[in-house]
Amino acid sequence: MNDEQIRQGVVRLLGDIAPEADLASLDPEARLRDELDIDSMDALNFLIAIDAEFGVDIPEADYPRLATVNAIVAYVAKRAPRSG
Repeated sequence: MNDEQIRQGVVRLLGDIAPEADLASLDPEARLRDELDIDSMDALNFLIAIDAEFGVDIPEADYPRLATVNAIVAYVAKRAPRSG
């Protein structure tokens, strides 16, 4: 799985928790909670969805590191199980 595939999956999952957001104009370096005005429960559900989608266990201690799309993509790319 490459970075673009991960990014597409991340944006799709963001659309599930913030369906009214204009994800096409989302700054990949912007803090998601601020940019999308999501609460802590939505943020937690999003990280759980990332875990389920990509098979990446995300310890609670890492949550603060996953504030932007780019940070999430890099995190998942480094930790996602390799196929094949």
